[in-house]
Amino acid sequence: MSKGRSASKVQISKFDDLFGSSTIQSDAGQVQEILLSELHDFKGHPFKVLDDEKMQETVESIKNYGVLMPGIVRPRAEGGYEIIAGHRRRHGCELAGLSTMPVFVKDYNDDEATVIMVDTNIQREDILPSEKAKAYSMKYEAIKHQGKKGNGNSLDEVGEAAGESGKTVQRYIWLARLSDELLEMVDKKKIGLVQGVDLSFLPEQAQEWVQVILEETGISISTAQSARLKEYGKNDELTLPMVRLILTEEKPKERKVTIKSDKIREFFAEDYTSEDIENIIYQLLEDWKNKQ
Repeated sequence: MSKGRSASKVQISKFDDLFGSSTIQSDAGQVQEILLSELHDFKGHPFKVLDDEKMQETVESIKNYGVLMPGIVRPRAEGGYEIIAGHRRRHGCELAGLSTMPVFVKDYNDDEATVIMVDTNIQREDILPSEKAKAYSMKYEAIKHQGKKGNGNSLDEVGEAAGESGKTVQRYIWLARLSDELLEMVDKKKIGLVQGVDLSFLPEQAQEWVQVILEETGISISTAQSARLKEYGKNDELTLPMVRLILTEEKPKERKVTIKSDKIREFFAEDYTSEDIENIIYQLLEDWKNKQ
């Protein structure tokens, strides 16, 4: 089966799961052709719409076959419609020179719309950490506001659509507390996910200090450094000079030493385990150090 066909089947399956294949007509209404100018972004939409290679593929598909999967929208009080699912398709239609797009219109409330918006996007393979962080945070708040009682806790429910655990979801929700500038550094892999979570516990001012120093120096931040910043931040002890000192301190150079077994075999009996040998070597080195 080709990659394109496989993706199509996955998308259709997701959509049927969302509405129930036998209730699309009654629950979501008929498909309507809506002017692109009447379709507006979802408020706080966390997923970026890029003019990349995949968008070009979408445009070519729309030109050749039209929009195979209608979008999902809801009416806005101020007129027009808010896109719940279909931001990339709307942009693809614009680039393809169309003036309308097929959509299902339903008057979802804010929480329902947020959950659908996140679930219809979160399974993409190319999602950035910042997108996932903001999306999970939005869905978590929506679920809490709905007061739903599922089989597990709310965090597990948030990650269910993407097959991620509640612990993973919690880390991304923490990550969402980072400034936009630091989140962009995480997206560009200038800051690791673990370090990003640590930095998310810092107050806004301290995050700004970290950002400025990292941009000025171009250095990377280690897990040991981010953990220290987090600890000092908890105790409200951080100052700009302290942040600079922690981030610019010289990192210990990693040294890897391999001892070949055939070089030391004659010194140890056959019944000595690897752990026994290591402990003896460490003890001999300690004795040697003390004699210096």
